[in-house]
Amino acid sequence: MKRQKRDRLQRAHSHGYKAGLHGKNKEECPYQNLDAKSEWLGGWREAMSDRNDGLFK
Repeated sequence: MKRQKRDRLQRAHSHGYKAGLHGKNKEECPYQNLDAKSEWLGGWREAMSDRNDGLFK
């Protein structure tokens, strides 16, 4: 059970990161669940930081 939950949260983080790389707004988060939304936003913030550091265009 824990493995499935972790996989879902990792997927949410990955989707947030991809959204951040594409320049999407954080308000576009598709998740309602607090844990998944938190992971998505964490991925989004990480991607925005990487973009600002010049790692991606």
